[in-house]
Amino acid sequence: MYEMSAPNGSVMTSPISAADIAARVDRLPITRWHLKIRSILGMATFFDGFDAIAIAFVIPALIQEWHLKPAEIGFLLSSGFAGQLIGAPLFGYLAERYGRIRVLNWTILILSVFGLACSFAWSVWSLALFRFLQGWGIGGEIPVAATYVSEIAKSSQRGRFLSLYQLMLPVGFLAASVTSIFVVPHLGWQWMFVIGAVPALLTIILRRLVPESPRWLARNGQTIAADRILSKIETVVQTQSGKPLPAPEQVTASQASTQGRFSHLFHPLYLKRTLLVWVLWFCSSMILYGLMTWLPTIFRTRYHMSTSEALTYSVAGNLVLLISGLICAIVLDRIARRTFFVGAFVLASLPLIVLHFVTKDASAITMMSLAALASMMVSFANLGVWTYTPELYPTGVRSIGVGTASAFARVASIVGPNVVGLFMAYADLSAVFLMFAVVGLVGALTVGLLGVETRGRLLEDVSPEIDQTMDGVRSVSGLVQTK
Repeated sequence: MYEMSAPNGSVMTSPISAADIAARVDRLPITRWHLKIRSILGMATFFDGFDAIAIAFVIPALIQEWHLKPAEIGFLLSSGFAGQLIGAPLFGYLAERYGRIRVLNWTILILSVFGLACSFAWSVWSLALFRFLQGWGIGGEIPVAATYVSEIAKSSQRGRFLSLYQLMLPVGFLAASVTSIFVVPHLGWQWMFVIGAVPALLTIILRRLVPESPRWLARNGQTIAADRILSKIETVVQTQSGKPLPAPEQVTASQASTQGRFSHLFHPLYLKRTLLVWVLWFCSSMILYGLMTWLPTIFRTRYHMSTSEALTYSVAGNLVLLISGLICAIVLDRIARRTFFVGAFVLASLPLIVLHFVTKDASAITMMSLAALASMMVSFANLGVWTYTPELYPTGVRSIGVGTASAFARVASIVGPNVVGLFMAYADLSAVFLMFAVVGLVGALTVGLLGVETRGRLLEDVSPEIDQTMDGVRSVSGLVQTK
């Protein structure tokens, strides 16, 4: 509650609004408290990345042990993504109803338990089933965590802050590829999944050290709880910064009266944004995961490398992704969002077009270099959408928006590996690279036509809340109104 003077000179109290909470969050400088929270959530995302890509480094061993056919390889690679397709929108929706941190704990437990179950798989179908169920947790964890991180970040530094958090995903990819070199040949492929079950321990840390999002609490009418949590955060941040906190700026926000729903994604204010992010997620993920999941197998079968050699080449590719993540964090707040995404997609398409023409005679080094360059460029877009998507939706549907959009990444992650598998079995590999290049150009065209500039703007300024009234759906800020 805030005190203010009444007309008669007495003091009265005024209810705390969602706008007050948003303004107080946005005035906080980035301190060790923010870095601690980002690190804890980043560890969850690290293992999310580790678990998501582990199957790609297990497949070369399973080809020998289970005598897998190309169609079975594509099936195994896609099974986890199919689970993610369900988990991403489901847990995004649940995070709007039950809170970011509670639902985040659920996703971590699911990905850990069924990750461990994968180590006991005895056939293609059993492994596919466990990967599908694990995918529910993998798909739900990152959208909810990314939503939380975006809601505690200062608007002027949100791109870099969220990108550095999201960097833990390619770090997880890299860790999985490095670990596989030693674990798969010497301990067995099962241990890749045992290691991936470690994040279950993070649920204890999350419960003790990470508070619920004040923005979510305020949006859901729990302003007293939001004020209490935020007051503690402000005390810590002020102590760590060593300076008085600046006064909150006035924010136009609202206390929306209804629960966020999937239908709000298609409100007139957000319909084009929804179509935009769905296309961005699909295009960037189809290229990135299509390349990442199949490259170890391509090196193993096309160039007749040993399993260890194929995995070593994959490490180099994942190291490139880590470097691109660092570059993304540096430049994202310095370049207009539309320019950033158009450039990423176009620059990813160019080496893919070259691969289309040189695949037949390309050496392993040439193949790896061009594929790594394409992966680096498209990973800019793939990492950038984690910052961009939460910016495009209000607090009431932010987690739903991110979860649903990331579900399109899962669709692409299912389609991509299977398309590559079909081309490997029935057509020429060069056609795959041409197809990926076209997908990249579609992504560039879409963001060029529909992109919204969000860099450096307060979340509530970019995306006003939606309220359900007796008269119809309207934007509470008055920017859009339909009767």
